[in-house]
Amino acid sequence: MLFLLTNRTRAGLGAAQFGELAALAKAFYAAIPPGVEIRGEFAALDRTHNYTLLEAPDLETVQRIQAPFAPYTETTIVAVQEISGWTAS
Repeated sequence: MLFLLTNRTRAGLGAAQFGELAALAKAFYAAIPPGVEIRGEFAALDRTHNYTLLEAPDLETVQRIQAPFAPYTETTIVAVQEISGWTAS
């Protein structure tokens, strides 16, 4: 399944919390779980949000991956499908 994640860093984080967030991100990228593939990552030009197109077996897998980041980010997870023109593939 494909999921679009919209992430926004929570306001008011201190330097230590940003460090913890960075450590979590590095650990995730170093050991992406089996069955999970990052299809694309994008950042808003104003750096307020980032977007990830993620392939994973199910929503629960994505929620489990996202859970450690919850104290530091606000995340919206939406199941999506590829389309071609106006036709779902």
